[in-house]
Amino acid sequence: MIKIIESPREGMQGFSRIITTAEKVRYIDHLMHVGFDTVEIGSIVSPRIIPQMADSMEVLKKLDLTGTVSNVMFLAVNDRGAEILAGIDEITHISYPFSFSPTFLKHNVNSTVEQSLKTVELITGLCNQSSKNAIIYVSMAFGNTYGDPWSIEILAEWVRKLHEAGARIIPLSNVSLEIDAKLISMVYSTLIPMFPDIEFGLHLHTSNQAWYEKVNAAYTAGCRRFDGVINGWGGCPMAGKELLGNLKTENLIAFADERSATGVKFNRIALRDAYDMAGEIFR
Repeated sequence: MIKIIESPREGMQGFSRIITTAEKVRYIDHLMHVGFDTVEIGSIVSPRIIPQMADSMEVLKKLDLTGTVSNVMFLAVNDRGAEILAGIDEITHISYPFSFSPTFLKHNVNSTVEQSLKTVELITGLCNQSSKNAIIYVSMAFGNTYGDPWSIEILAEWVRKLHEAGARIIPLSNVSLEIDAKLISMVYSTLIPMFPDIEFGLHLHTSNQAWYEKVNAAYTAGCRRFDGVINGWGGCPMAGKELLGNLKTENLIAFADERSATGVKFNRIALRDAYDMAGEIFR
């Protein structure tokens, strides 16, 4: 089984044109009925820093979640945001961008590694209390463009600390550094046997080149959770000029179809409509 997570939040957050609330609601309503394992709808972040996400809570209130099989995920970047999200029944998953790169954390969430680990502990505790799932991303998991120390051994040590903090779903992200299939294979082949009770994921920022080899490397090593964005839009707007796009959802679906490996049967009509709407919205 392959879990495909669709993130309109990731696609929209750095887009230059402010997408209207009505457009977001119409688009995400369709995404919620495609059959994705999870849809990441929005985030609680400063509207001054990421104005595109200022209406995230309004969008959530206007969505029609009737009959959806998809989980509803929101991003929190600090303790206060996590506390707000934990009190909203419609939200099933709270995501958080952890990193052991102090430079990345300073740029992305204005935090230190120590403070960020405490936020992880808070989020996992809140999720346990509110019957939600904590999704703890590890950003800069495959290397570091800022010159901060990185190795697979350091990565494994921080995954151990996240495990001790209660994290059980940990997608790994490269953010702004293009990586190859060999490194992906090495990372997952190391971590998955070490932490059998963790669900590892791949949140891949990449050009469209060699995407198959990269996804297949993670899959062959045992990864079954993959994030995508329709048309590959977006990325981390705080990463700077090195910003890469996202793994295309359409590529992930083709990969899963090839293996008859999706956990949910996709509504192909809703998926086609979502593709059409993406072409209208991201213009």
